[in-house]
Amino acid sequence: MKNKYIIAFFVLGVIVTSIGALFKITHLEIGIFTGNLLITLGVLIKVAAAVLFIIKLFSNNNNDFLNK
Repeated sequence: MKNKYIIAFFVLGVIVTSIGALFKITHLEIGIFTGNLLITLGVLIKVAAAVLFIIKLFSNNNNDFLNK
């Protein structure tokens, strides 16, 4: 997986978490989508992106990985 996809995955998690926070603040519910659910999904997406990045960081043999 390329770095740009991992970053996009992380940004998606940030967006979902932010929308969940907005839902919590405004007490908005749209069907099954509540603030709690969206915040949980966003955090899980960010954790998955972080795990993918750590795996890629340690499995890459190129010393110039972070400078790309």
